[in-house]
Amino acid sequence: MSFDTQEKRNRRRPDGKEKVSGTLNYLTDLDVPNMVYGKILRSPHPYAKIIKLSTDKAEQLPGVHAIITHKDVPGLNGFGIIMPDQPVFCHDVVRYVGDAVAAVAADSIELAAYALQCIEVEYEVLPVIDSMEKALAPDALALHPGGNILHQASHERGEVEQSFQQCEVIVEETYELPRQVHGYMETEGGVVVPELNGTITVYIGTQHGFKDQFQLSRILNLPQESIRIVSSPMGGSFGGKDELNVQPYAALLALKTKRPVKIHQTRSESIRSSIKRHPMTITMKTGADAAGNILAHETSILADTGAYSTLGPAVLDFSVEHASGPYRIPSVRTKGMSVLTNNGVAGEFRGFGGNQVTFALEGQIDRLADALDINPIEMRRKNLRNPSDVGPVGQRIAETNGAALVLEEISNLQNQHSKPVTNHKHVVTGVGTAITMHGGGLGYGRLDPAGGRLSLQRNGKIEMAFGFEEAGQGILTVIETIVLEELGCGVDDLSIVIGDTSHVPASGSTTASRGTSMVWQALQNLKNPFKQKLIEKAATLSGIHQSELRMGGGGIFLIHEKGDQPVVTYLDLAGSIEPKLEVETSFDFPTSPDPIEGGHFLYSFSGVLAEVEINMLTGKVRLTQLDQAIAAGPVINQNGYIGQIEGGGVMAAGYTLMEEAIMKHGHYLTTDFDTYLMPGVSDVPLAMKTIPIETLPDQDSYGPRGVGEIGTVGVAPAIANAVYDAIGVRVHQLPISPEWVLKQLKGGNDHE
Repeated sequence: MSFDTQEKRNRRRPDGKEKVSGTLNYLTDLDVPNMVYGKILRSPHPYAKIIKLSTDKAEQLPGVHAIITHKDVPGLNGFGIIMPDQPVFCHDVVRYVGDAVAAVAADSIELAAYALQCIEVEYEVLPVIDSMEKALAPDALALHPGGNILHQASHERGEVEQSFQQCEVIVEETYELPRQVHGYMETEGGVVVPELNGTITVYIGTQHGFKDQFQLSRILNLPQESIRIVSSPMGGSFGGKDELNVQPYAALLALKTKRPVKIHQTRSESIRSSIKRHPMTITMKTGADAAGNILAHETSILADTGAYSTLGPAVLDFSVEHASGPYRIPSVRTKGMSVLTNNGVAGEFRGFGGNQVTFALEGQIDRLADALDINPIEMRRKNLRNPSDVGPVGQRIAETNGAALVLEEISNLQNQHSKPVTNHKHVVTGVGTAITMHGGGLGYGRLDPAGGRLSLQRNGKIEMAFGFEEAGQGILTVIETIVLEELGCGVDDLSIVIGDTSHVPASGSTTASRGTSMVWQALQNLKNPFKQKLIEKAATLSGIHQSELRMGGGGIFLIHEKGDQPVVTYLDLAGSIEPKLEVETSFDFPTSPDPIEGGHFLYSFSGVLAEVEINMLTGKVRLTQLDQAIAAGPVINQNGYIGQIEGGGVMAAGYTLMEEAIMKHGHYLTTDFDTYLMPGVSDVPLAMKTIPIETLPDQDSYGPRGVGEIGTVGVAPAIANAVYDAIGVRVHQLPISPEWVLKQLKGGNDHE
């Protein structure tokens, strides 16, 4: 497990040149002969009964080829990764402004949009449940037959009340976390093509092609094998395209018109209908003795999942699991509840509920340290779990010292840090730190299959096939680097196939920081049988003993002290092996042996140091330094690794300082990127330091962990602690707006 040559660690992305030059064709760029354009009619009301729906006027428009409603759904009129409770088309009631009631296919985008205006829908508006408080009120209308509580989760150990009585200091705070937009570059869209043999091909970005195939088969009432999903490349996702979005509508229209249908949402359509990061209200009560040992920790989590479930229950479970983080606390009580409202649907988002609860937890640690007059780094060091301790919900996990390692790196950075001197009297600076842990994979009790296929093609190419999708995260580089390392072949020998359900094995979802781990594990299973079969055939053809042969660039080589000599090319081998050489593997992501629902087994860790400048006249918080130490095992590709951590850090900085998808009475007030601000180049430090900690315990056999999410999780509390260091006010809510800062500077209530 060595990826230490500069060539391999700094390998350029196979798709990099096309992406940075703008020549890469995304799925939304497809143009297919005879194609028509689709548009979706969505509810203007967050909660209303549908009294009447008439498509007569729209159907009379020349150039309109199809209008579909719930009557045109041949199978299940619902979707959702876990529970299919979101209607493809609503027919009796709409529950949020993204709900679909009809869709149109026409000769042009403009005509399709006009046709939507001609569809007549009469609504009876109902009282909007636009807050969790309203949803949980005793007299609240039930948005679904099961009521307004979607899911509850909890964990408890020790004697919580008794432990609090033994505490010298207790801090209690309520934290408010906002709704965040994924902000992917490419909005939802693509093309669905009906094939002559009765099958369909779906060219639409998703993070789980096989799960889309399954869901669409239920909706369309077609066998799964009749639906081909082509899902790569796509311009970003961050969890936002894990759930179905436009696929059902494009597919239904394509089947009805018998023509290719393209749907590509505008940014405002995307914001209105897409899932978001869960807004949460988190109350924590944490107590410690005089020496700084944390004795008791109590957490209450309320998560606004919006109108439908998607992965809301799993997000809540993850938050509950990570509520005590990397700390050894004898008495813990955590309760969480996902609440259904008429707000926009909240679901999977980079960090998966860990960002929200870590902001609260790390805020508690610094508050305790302050109350006890203990250095915050020392407070953390004193309470870290030991490497062989069980996980945060009592489950056995892979042995790890990751938390201590990242803490020491951040401690060193802080010791070396000198507070900048500013020439402006109205500018103050502050430094803050935080640490966090993040579970990889889907967790115990959830189907989390993986696999891959390695084959020698007739053209002499070594094909590596996975069911993963390329969503900008660099999985192609990871695959290329690991295959070259494990097989010893050349880059020109490789052909990588991903993101096409007709040509790849099922590898599980492109989520949960699992891709890198699963690629590495698959190659461990595949490399030896593949190498053995190639070398056996080469030995037969050449008469050279197998022990004297090795794989290399272009083919099989004779090992010789004066320089290895080529024996046979991969092309020649391909022509002589019958049947085609192909090796496949299937396995599951590693899970804890303890049956704790959602509990994780493999964790990555991050330590964060943030520095801010605050303008006392404007209240503007400027992030001037953001450094992270990451413990996630060996680095596969250094450029990709740093890109993930820096990119995640920037996304988290936006979450901390400026991003909030505000809703009022069930309507988005931010409808596009003119009013929804995200960080630009001027909003982030010119240089960010990433310190990889690659060591794993000697007995660890699980390989590198993914880093797609860990770089986002600890940033918010580090920035919040830096703000406190600068102005002496504790932050309990995000984003940290200039208005909030100015209110604090003027002596306003911190909880207003």
